[in-house]
Parts: sequence; structure tokens; C-alpha cells
Amino acid sequence: MDPLSGVLSLLRIRNYHSAALNLGGDWAFHFPEIAGIKFTTVVQGSCWLVVEGEQQPQRLQQGDCYLMTRGRRFALYSDMSQVPIDSDRYFQRLAKDELILDYGGQDTQLVGGRFEFTAVPAQVLLSSLPSVVHLTGVSAQASVLRWALERFISELQQRQPGRSLVTEHLAHIMLVEVLRVHLDTLDGEGTGWFAGLADRYLSSAIGALHDQPARRWTVEELAGVANMSRSAFAQRFKNVVGVAPMEYLTRWRMLLASDRLRNSADSISSIAFSLGYESESAFSNAFKRVMSEAPRHYQRAQQACSA
Repeated sequence: MDPLSGVLSLLRIRNYHSAALNLGGDWAFHFPEIAGIKFTTVVQGSCWLVVEGEQQPQRLQQGDCYLMTRGRRFALYSDMSQVPIDSDRYFQRLAKDELILDYGGQDTQLVGGRFEFTAVPAQVLLSSLPSVVHLTGVSAQASVLRWALERFISELQQRQPGRSLVTEHLAHIMLVEVLRVHLDTLDGEGTGWFAGLADRYLSSAIGALHDQPARRWTVEELAGVANMSRSAFAQRFKNVVGVAPMEYLTRWRMLLASDRLRNSADSISSIAFSLGYESESAFSNAFKRVMSEAPRHYQRAQQACSA
């Protein structure tokens, strides 16, 4: 399994809803800060998007899609001369997980889905992304994203058996398409996890770590996988990814461990040994250093949240 698929497989959706906006005439709305990520597509018309913390507004045309990764406040405008008003006053709740905003007609129509994920892997993915990823309507990924959003909204409306599983898979599909676009834009630039995946030297080594997390890797072995000298590999890995190779391996192991502590009945000792640790205490020390709490406390807290 490639590294992106491996991390995505650990994501679990905790909450989700759809929203449709039908807008006409002159208008502007601001939207509050809210947890989770938000996919949106412009079905008809065009508008401006302004996200808190971003200096430049983005022009959205019919067919465009965007992903917002930070849950920041944002505003949508028919034109930038309008003064935004509170969107909460105009939203209507059609169902528990379905919202609609009607204002002035249907010159501009947007549909979106918001997903809130549990688990630390979501932080790994989203912290490495810009706050907004914009896909133009002509891109192949935008076409897939629009299809997935339509299916997502249909699932919510029809309420058929298996809806939760289907919506989770659709969320993953949308994420993959947006992340592929982001990876293509890096082209050997930037820093962080995605920059490592996009790096032609480091990607093979990161893939090896994800494939065999329990192996007792050395920097020399990983350098060989990357076809680099030990010193050049170690320096490049730290500069691009942001952490040393062995620290990266420890963090990946802890992501796998946190998922099993939360979603399986495996004992702490069995998890420790399966991830390459010779003792439960060595594993517990590593887990506490990365996750800021002992594995037993983490497991109990997760069980309490799901009870």
C-alpha cells in the first residue's frame, strides 16, 4: 500500500453534512469557523471566495471545486463591493445532516460536503496542506470531485442501508483527488510530508517505511532504497520532510498504534511487538513521547469517547 493510501485508510469520519446554496442578485455571506474539512463545487454561476488568513480572494467559476482544510472563517461574494451578512440566519435544516440556503434566486448555485475526522492521521494530512486547494472546472480531478459530491448528497437524501460506509468512501475519493492535484503542484518544492512524497529520491524510502514499519531500519538501508549516500539522504530527508528518518518511522508506528488502540481489542504488548518493539515499556515510552500520553490512557480515553 502506498503511503497516501496507508494514511487515508486510518481516517475515520466522526461527523458530516451536506449544504446547498442557491443565490441570486447581489449578495455576500460570511460563514463561521467550524471543525472539519469542506468540499464545495460551483454548479452554476460564479463568485468570489475569501478565506481568513489568505491575502488574495479566489475567483470561482462554474465547474470549479475547492477544498478548505482548516475550518477557518470564510466569505462568498457575488462581487467584492458587497458587505457580507451572517449566513446562519438564512440556513434551513432539511434534515440532521442536510442544510440549504436560499437567497434571491439561482443565478449561482453551490453544493458542498463537510467531513469531520477523528484520529491523528487527519492532522498529518491536513497540516501539510494549504488552507484552500482550488481545482479548476476543466481538470479531471474536479470532474471526479463533482461526481463524488453528487453521490454524497444523494446518499444523504435517500438514506439507504450502508449509507455511512458509502459516505466514508466518497470522502476518501474526494480527498485523494484533491491531494493528487496538490502533489502535482509541488514539483520538488516545499517542505513537509507531501513534499517528501513528491520528492523523486525520498518517495521510495518513505514507501519502504510504510510497507514495513516493524523492520529495524537503518539510515544506511533507507539511503540505499533512495539510491543516495547516507549523509546526503539524511540531510535531504530532514530538510524536505522536516524530521529525521528514524523519527519519521517512530511517528508512523505511533499512528498505526493509535488506530489499533482505538479500533481493535489488541493488547498493548501485542501492538508493541507487531511494530518492532522488543518490550512494552519501550513502546510505551515512544508512544508517550509522540502522542503526549501513555498508550493505556489513550486507549481508555478513546473507549470513553465511543461509549
